[in-house]
Amino acid sequence: MSSGLALIIVIVILFSLLALGVPIFVSLGVSGVIGFYLVMGIRGLSQLPTAIYAQLNSFILVAIPLFVLMGELIYATGIGHDIFDAFSKWLRKVPGGLAIASIYSSALFGAMCGVSIAGVAAIGSMSIPEMLDRGYDKPLAAGAIAASGALAVLIPPSISFILYGSLSGVSVAKLFTGGIIPGLVLATMMAIYIFIKVWRKPNLAPREPGYVSWKEKINSLEKIWSVLLLIFLVLGTIYVGVSTPTESAAMGVIGALLIGILSKRLKWKAFKKALWKSTQISGAILIILAGAFAFSQFLNIIRVPDKVSMWATSLHMPGLMVIFISMFLLLILGCFIDGASLIIVTTPILLPTVLKLGFNPLWYGVLVVINVEIAVITPPVGLNLYTLKSITNRINMNEIIKGAFPYILIDFACLILFMLVPKLALWLPSTMK
Repeated sequence: MSSGLALIIVIVILFSLLALGVPIFVSLGVSGVIGFYLVMGIRGLSQLPTAIYAQLNSFILVAIPLFVLMGELIYATGIGHDIFDAFSKWLRKVPGGLAIASIYSSALFGAMCGVSIAGVAAIGSMSIPEMLDRGYDKPLAAGAIAASGALAVLIPPSISFILYGSLSGVSVAKLFTGGIIPGLVLATMMAIYIFIKVWRKPNLAPREPGYVSWKEKINSLEKIWSVLLLIFLVLGTIYVGVSTPTESAAMGVIGALLIGILSKRLKWKAFKKALWKSTQISGAILIILAGAFAFSQFLNIIRVPDKVSMWATSLHMPGLMVIFISMFLLLILGCFIDGASLIIVTTPILLPTVLKLGFNPLWYGVLVVINVEIAVITPPVGLNLYTLKSITNRINMNEIIKGAFPYILIDFACLILFMLVPKLALWLPSTMK
C-alpha cells in the first residue's frame, strides 16, 4: 500500500478512536500498529517491539519516576501547606493576596515536582477552601489554582523537558535551565493579572482582616528552609554540571525522604501511598510513551518529517511565520491530546523543519513546553481542570473553565514573547558549565 493512503487510513482511525473516548495510549498504539502493518506487513510488526524497547530503554527517562516520587514524598510531608502559609502571610495585604500566594506556592511546588496535577492537588486542597471562606470569587480562585498548577510543566524539574530532550537530543540540563526564566515570567504575569483585576474590582477578593507581624512572617519562612535547600541541591547540581538530571532526581528522592523522616511528618501509611501514587503516574506516562513511540515510528517510516520539512521550506515564507503556524497547530492539538503525547508525536515531525530553518532546538523546546502548559488548562482534555474539580465540590466545572480562560490568553502572550525574543530563554543556559 502507498504511504499516502496508509497515512490517511491511520489518521482516520486515530481520530475515530479519540472521538469514541478510547484512552490516548491505546488510540496511538493501535493506529501505529495498523500503520506498520499496512506499510511493512508482518515483518514490520515484528520490528515494532524492538523499536519501542530501544526508545524506552533510556537513562534520561529514569528521571521521570524519580522526580514523580520526589514530588509525592514532598506532598505526603505536608510541606505544601507550609509553602502556602508563608506566601499568604507575606502577601496578606496585597489585592488578591491569597490567589497570588497560590500562584507562587504552585511555582515553588513545581520546582520540586514536574507533574502539574500534583501541584493542583497539593496547593488547591488548601488554598481553595481558604479563598472561598474569605469570600473570593469562585472563578478567580479556580483559575488561579488550575493555571498556576501548570507551572510545574515549565519550571524545572519538568517531565515535559525530559521527554523533549530524549527525543531531540538537546541536553535536558540546559532545557531545565532554559525553563527557569519563562516559568518565573509567566508566574509574575499571572500575579499581575490578579492584582489588576482585584484592584479594579475589590469585591472579587475581600481584603484580609487583622495584622501579621514581622515575627510571624519570618517564622513562616523557617518552615520552608528544607524546601529551598532541596531545590538548590537538585537544580544547583544540574546547573553547575556536577550531576545529570537523573542523578539529581535520585538525590532529590533521598532529600525528600530525609526531610520527611527528620521532621517526623512522613508516616508509614503516607509513604506507602506516595509509592503507589508515583507508580501509577509513572506507569501512565510510560505506557503513553510506548503508544506514542509506535505512532511516531510509523510516521518516520513513511518519511513524514522529511516531507513536512521539504514542504515548509518550499513555501518561501519567513521562518518565524513557520514557527507561528507550528505553534498554532500545537495549540489546536493540545485541546484533544495530553501533553506527553503532544510532545512525542509532534517533535519528530516538526523538529527537522525547525532545524532546517536554522532555529535553536533548545528555544523551540521551551516554546513546545509552554504549549503543553496551555494544553493542561484547555478543555475538553485539560487535566488540571478535572483534577481541580476532583478536590472540591464548592466550584462547578463551568466556573473552573471560566476562571481558567484568561490564563490561556496570558500563556499565549508569554508564548509570543519568548517566540519573538529567543534570548530570554537562551541566556541562562548559555551560562552553564
